[in-house]
Amino acid sequence: MTSLSWGITFSAMPDLSVYIASDVHLGATPSSRKDAFHAWLSGAAERTPHIILNGDLFDFWFEFRRGVPRGHEETLALLREITTKGTHVTLMGGNHDWWAGRYLAEEIGLELLHDPTILDLAGFRTLLAHGDGLGRGDVGYAVLRWVLRSPVTRGAFSLLSPSLGARIARGVSRTEDRWGEPTPADEDRSAALEKWATATLRDQPALDVVLLGHTHIPRLLRIGPDRWYVNSGDWVHNQSYVVLREGELPEVLEWRGWDVPPEPLVAEHD
Repeated sequence: MTSLSWGITFSAMPDLSVYIASDVHLGATPSSRKDAFHAWLSGAAERTPHIILNGDLFDFWFEFRRGVPRGHEETLALLREITTKGTHVTLMGGNHDWWAGRYLAEEIGLELLHDPTILDLAGFRTLLAHGDGLGRGDVGYAVLRWVLRSPVTRGAFSLLSPSLGARIARGVSRTEDRWGEPTPADEDRSAALEKWATATLRDQPALDVVLLGHTHIPRLLRIGPDRWYVNSGDWVHNQSYVVLREGELPEVLEWRGWDVPPEPLVAEHD
């Protein structure tokens, strides 16, 4: 049996549609990619009552005692505008931004999730998780996850200045090295998470969808009738996002502009 022992939270969010993106890695992306994501975010807020950012929105985020990382002012202002106008925005912590906290919740208006959570999304009973530390072979991320969540680590890091903390994080992250085609390590991680998601769906008959990010590789896999593994991909190799609509099949789409009809980025397959 697949273990779901990491403390799943259940939450009901009966929206008719939900738009999901992940792995944008703001702070390590070219300005053109950031501008494209901002355009997607603004347009998504006009089309759905609920946006989910499923981890690694920021390449690094930490709420220090003396402030937050610089360079995200435009993104934060846009998110604040969107939430103020009534769009529900959920941020799931990823391995790069799990330390999201009170500032993003209270000042920006985001709903924060830090662990795998079961949600009712557009009629789909959905297990939402970023994906780090899940699946066999992801030992490195499992260890990193434990270290990052340690109270000792968080306490020590909070004493740094935001600028020094950001410099350390950039040296560790190396997201810039991942531009281009997915690496063999990315492919291995994708295969491991697909296997984990498939086993989870087969072992948990109440679930309709397992929705992950982390791999930077979009996926849409049908596991039996009306049950799905969906991966939202990224904004590093792709500009991909997921749409869930009540009564319709899940979609993984490539954003090319709101004036261009969206095309499926990956086709449904068994």
